[in-house]
Amino acid sequence: MSHTVTLHRVFRAPAERLYRAFLTADALAKWLPPHGFTCSVHALDAREGGRFQTSFTNFSNGQSHSFGGEYLELTPNAQIRYTDVFDDPNLPGQMVTSVTLTPVLCGTELKVVQEGIPAEIPAEMCYFGWQESLQLLALLVEAEVPAE
Repeated sequence: MSHTVTLHRVFRAPAERLYRAFLTADALAKWLPPHGFTCSVHALDAREGGRFQTSFTNFSNGQSHSFGGEYLELTPNAQIRYTDVFDDPNLPGQMVTSVTLTPVLCGTELKVVQEGIPAEIPAEMCYFGWQESLQLLALLVEAEVPAE
């Protein structure tokens, strides 16, 4: 039986910056991996029907797992829907992740729903990983770096 996780967070950043962070390879590599992991983005074609391929590597032991998917829906600065499939046959099935961005008074409300998480991955570990990733996302998108 698969799992579904739902996350919610408000960022002090415009929706455009969050949207870009989900669809830019260098940005994803910076914020997506949870603590203790690095991320390589091998391919990213940010358009509906476009595909991506990434891998996470455990910094402690060097073990990697890769996954990729397809962008199902891209509504600029508002909605991202994509699939994820692990390359590991021990993690079967297809996940679908929906990201909704809504402007609010103090920035942008982010809602993430990830469905179809393989039963082999405990839901609480998924929540934990996402929480760490969203901390890193905040450090990226909330920073106000002056123009040179």
